[in-house]
Amino acid sequence: MIENLFHAYTPLLTWIGVGLLISRFIPEIFLKLLGQALYWVGVPLQLLVLARHTNLSNGGLIPGIAVGVLLVSIALAVIFWWALQWFIKSKMQPESGSLDLPIDTSLAIFTPSLRSSLGSFILAAILGNTGFVGLTLTQVLTSPENNDWAVLFSVTNNVVGTYGIAVLIASYFGDRETKNHWWTQLRDLLTVPSLWAFFIGLNTQFVKLPEVVELGLEQAVWVVIAFALLLVGLRLGGMKSWKSLETAFMSSILKVFIVPALVGLGATYLGVTGEERLVLVLMSGTPTGLSVLILAEVYELDRNLLASSIALTFVGLLLVLPLWLAWFG
Repeated sequence: MIENLFHAYTPLLTWIGVGLLISRFIPEIFLKLLGQALYWVGVPLQLLVLARHTNLSNGGLIPGIAVGVLLVSIALAVIFWWALQWFIKSKMQPESGSLDLPIDTSLAIFTPSLRSSLGSFILAAILGNTGFVGLTLTQVLTSPENNDWAVLFSVTNNVVGTYGIAVLIASYFGDRETKNHWWTQLRDLLTVPSLWAFFIGLNTQFVKLPEVVELGLEQAVWVVIAFALLLVGLRLGGMKSWKSLETAFMSSILKVFIVPALVGLGATYLGVTGEERLVLVLMSGTPTGLSVLILAEVYELDRNLLASSIALTFVGLLLVLPLWLAWFG
């Protein structure tokens, strides 16, 4: 297991660490350009290559599991949120035992700031970095024949989660004046480059490319992963506020420990074992994705909470990864 952990930690710590070290010297425009390049070229290329070797024999099972994980995560996030608010409210009650709170400390769910925080809490708990971190871990820790599970899970998470459910949640809880329309969401969904690249890769599996081209594409995938992890480090290093740590800690525990543990136990109960089970656990327990920061800008969500969640879930992943290898590997 030590050797597996070494191979898993090496790309994560190396490239994220480099990003953290050089973050103060890198202008914001470079981060935006790198993010755009990964969105339009890097990730689509990665999924194109992986899709060409994807087995669709379980094509309906994996997307179903991914959607189920999203729905369970939403339900647990709401329960955790209300439990946390109840705990905070109980600490704020005056010693006389009165349940009345001053207006400025009210925890009413319909106040704009609290709506924004609740939406951010849910997004932090459900949206994982399956495209960058998830695919990196599964490629390192599992056999190539199990990559199709990870690819299908990642595509479903991005399409149904990031560009579907997450947009609806952000639009509902966000504190902005411009309303989000269904045709805008449909347009965004149909123009996702990763989705088109995935379908192109599936439909060109029968096309035999020259060996040197195939080798070049496989190496390009690792270059994409390196730049993606570098961007994560740059974004983490650029964080200037660490507020909302208490709330972010709760969402992080849910994201990287409770949900993947439930997925692993559920898979075991259903007879899914070995590397297939490990893939499901790893993909469901990836750190909060950087896409939540984009949603925060568009829909006026709680940026401090989301930024803190990203950092805490990355640390949490490093701590719980040995447990997943020991329990579900």
